[in-house]
Amino acid sequence: MAYSTTNRRHETYFLHARDIELRNHHSQRIYFFAKSEKPGAIDAVPDGYEIVENPRTGLPVLRKVKAHADAAG
Repeated sequence: MAYSTTNRRHETYFLHARDIELRNHHSQRIYFFAKSEKPGAIDAVPDGYEIVENPRTGLPVLRKVKAHADAAG
């Protein structure tokens, strides 16, 4: 079962991951949300990431969790 989230407009999105090859022949994993469950759907939010919603469009996106200044010292 793919991980899903619902935005403020009550639209459901499913989390997907895909490995892509960059121009310098390195590979990178990208994460994206889609309205339907497709191949590449993943079951959970990756460690170190959190879901935020674009304030204008309502589209959910993943972003890396920022370390708090309190934790460093």
